[in-house]
Amino acid sequence: MNLGIDLGSRKAKFALVQEGHVIRLADHDTVPFYKRYGRLEGEELVLDLAASGLFSAEELEGATVVVTGYGRNTLSLRGARVVSEIRAHVAGALAQTGLADFTLLDMGGQDTKVALVKAGKLTDFVMNDKCAASSGRYLENMAAILEVSLAELSSHWHDPVPLDATCGIFGESELIGQILRGYPVERLCAGVNQTLVKRVLPMLRRFPSETVVLTGGVAHNRALVRLLEEATGRTLVVPEHPQHNGAIGCASM
Repeated sequence: MNLGIDLGSRKAKFALVQEGHVIRLADHDTVPFYKRYGRLEGEELVLDLAASGLFSAEELEGATVVVTGYGRNTLSLRGARVVSEIRAHVAGALAQTGLADFTLLDMGGQDTKVALVKAGKLTDFVMNDKCAASSGRYLENMAAILEVSLAELSSHWHDPVPLDATCGIFGESELIGQILRGYPVERLCAGVNQTLVKRVLPMLRRFPSETVVLTGGVAHNRALVRLLEEATGRTLVVPEHPQHNGAIGCASM
């Protein structure tokens, strides 16, 4: 039994895997999870997974634990093997899709990763972790300004209103200006989604391949998937569990 943990900036994700089969997936908002079940002892992070109720005592007792994610950059989780985010996400994509050659596009809460995989091996990658403008946090902020849910935002891709700001903060001001010009909310939502596509295209062009595997919470955005397919002309594959891909990758390594 393997337990994979992806300590993301927005969500802590968990995957229990046995002999290549996902037994259970779970997630929890990261900060409340740390407050309730985490503590620091020296420089080690200690998580009381038994108290969380996510897994039984028997499952935890016999599980090998592998961890990655936002939290692993500064913390070592006691009792777990730590792996890099990019390797965990590549392993998750390999396990979930069965593909051997693809470009991985992982769009998380605060960063975006693009990796080239050939013959099942990571060959190169690039990350945008300096600005959250190409991540899920950007979508959350824009949805709040438009006063729509993320589900509503992700349902619009037709006739997008042009939005050109490359900074998330300036993008908010630009969106407010377009609201004042009277554009319908459907076109403004499409514009937000199109802007995210424009920000990741330069990263994707560095690693051309026939297939793009899209993972991370942003993969649930249906409009983004449609716009990415149109912009790249590539086959876009979204695994069954895109948001838990890193945790599944950890449990598969």
